[in-house]
Amino acid sequence: MPEAGDAAWRSLVNLDRLAVWMDGQGLEHGPIEEPVRLKGGTQNILLAFRRGGRRFVLRRPPDSPYADGGATMRREARVLQALAGSAVPHPALIAACTDDTVLGAAFYLMAPVNGFCATQGLPALHAGDPALRHAMGLSLVDALAALANTDYRAAGLGDFGKPEGFLERQVGRWLKQLDSYASFPAWTGRADLPGIERIASWLEANRPTAGAPGILHGDFHMGNALYTFDGPDVAALVDWEISTIGDPLVDLGGLLAIWADPDGSHPGCITVTPWSGFPTEAELVARYAARTGRDVSAVDWYVVLACFKLAIIQEGTNARASAGQADPALAAWLHTCTIALLERALARL
Repeated sequence: MPEAGDAAWRSLVNLDRLAVWMDGQGLEHGPIEEPVRLKGGTQNILLAFRRGGRRFVLRRPPDSPYADGGATMRREARVLQALAGSAVPHPALIAACTDDTVLGAAFYLMAPVNGFCATQGLPALHAGDPALRHAMGLSLVDALAALANTDYRAAGLGDFGKPEGFLERQVGRWLKQLDSYASFPAWTGRADLPGIERIASWLEANRPTAGAPGILHGDFHMGNALYTFDGPDVAALVDWEISTIGDPLVDLGGLLAIWADPDGSHPGCITVTPWSGFPTEAELVARYAARTGRDVSAVDWYVVLACFKLAIIQEGTNARASAGQADPALAAWLHTCTIALLERALARL
């Protein structure tokens, strides 16, 4: 969806330089027309435009990303290229630029996706039909199953991640991130995080044996899916910036961690209204097992891990806010969501 205002993106996307680069790639000709920034992609810049009768969407990192934004763009582009021709719904990659001198950071161009994000509001067709919403939930799991079923080596991603010891690294990796928030002296959030050490200990003591490795989206939830306007199908999964190779059940756990209960209650992170009609967690798990053939008997462990991980990530905003580096209102809301996630995790132990 379009986002008002263009001052921010114009300082990061020089349209003249972009046009010259596109000429070198043989990507249409003529002026770049109708540039509009789109919503989505967290802080990343999403710019839709038209050139020579063809429509494009550009994606590049913000001016001051927390991580190496150029590396993130190169990583995303590689995944989208690998998924070409697969059963995984995704934006089609058109071209990628790894040269930071063109726009100040790596970027890529993809084809526009004709779809909507359910967390930003359901169209009348979907809002008025519980059966359609039920099918939307199953379609989301089908997309995840298609990703898990993709042969990452055949797709050219054999060196994309480190699947060996992937589950063993998770708890320590996220506790290290939580400990890093101590660099903000005014942050007192850890004292307010219920059961964080108990959850970590439980995860270490009950870690399952990982299944066959596959491609992980890394941030799989309804907010990162675009749906078709005329039905329940997922048109594309978006925001591949933390994708990797590991245990695909981690993505399933991430989906379930913030999936609403049948009564619509949820930990506050991702909401869709109305909720009635969407599948239950048990239906999602059964569908995933049927589509992938994977053992889902330890699904609770993956849900607890996802709650633990997401809670720590969200608490980072609260820590930065204590130093005046983030919006206090947003931080307070995310801190509330963090507590809700940890309570959901504790309920699974």
